[in-house]
Amino acid sequence: MTVKRKSPREKHPVEVAVEGIKQEIIIEALETDTKQLITIPKEGGKIWVPKTDLGKKVVSGEITNIDQILDKGMKIMEYQIVDRLIPDLEVVLIEVGQSKGKFGGGKGSIWKQTQKKVREGNRVKFSTLAFVGNRDGYVGIGFAGSKETVPAREKAIRTAKLNLIKVPRGCGGWACGCGQPHSIPIATKGKEGSVIIILKPAPKGTGLSVEKKCQKLLQLAGIKDAYSKTFGQTSTRLNLMKACYNALKNLSNVKYKDEQIKDMGIKV
Repeated sequence: MTVKRKSPREKHPVEVAVEGIKQEIIIEALETDTKQLITIPKEGGKIWVPKTDLGKKVVSGEITNIDQILDKGMKIMEYQIVDRLIPDLEVVLIEVGQSKGKFGGGKGSIWKQTQKKVREGNRVKFSTLAFVGNRDGYVGIGFAGSKETVPAREKAIRTAKLNLIKVPRGCGGWACGCGQPHSIPIATKGKEGSVIIILKPAPKGTGLSVEKKCQKLLQLAGIKDAYSKTFGQTSTRLNLMKACYNALKNLSNVKYKDEQIKDMGIKV
């Protein structure tokens, strides 16, 4: 009986080029007898080699603005695209769990810990919710879990970047009319589970009259004034925050007339 041994894995041309180079590499891609040189800088300590056509267009310089992707409804499959086009994104981890305390109490925690009973014992899983935004019209939300805290956090941040949306802003309050993009242009509704939230424009100086955790989402989107009204089981905070995200997402599905953009100062 003969046993076939696996041959050692051959190195990819990219791996060969990486050896001895710290800051950037050059990949030679052969396309119809022509060589195309693509320079790929390091992203987060690792070299990013795009796998999707959208990522390759970003690296080659064909796409230089995130609006070229979001306005056409393209799906982002690589979070490095967002890192490249919006380098000033802020990340906020939201309290979705509760730490252990005496007599059943405890402080809020960014880790939601769950356990599954198996034959070997209890299998623990940590989940967290992340918001990303640049406080200028772009925001994303991501919820993910893992066996350990650090992988769960990184996965949630990556998911939030992949779910990035563009939020139109304006002065839609009837009592204001300043024409500055401090609020939302029109009322919008979002739903997740049994939770329904309605966001309405507010005059300048009103502030965010919404739930505290939803305030962070609106602040990252660049919204300073807004009213809200909720229905359903709002004690389920995770569904409430997702419903708020869906309400902001629905704003981008509306087509605004030129007159409305001028009168309400809508920033699309």
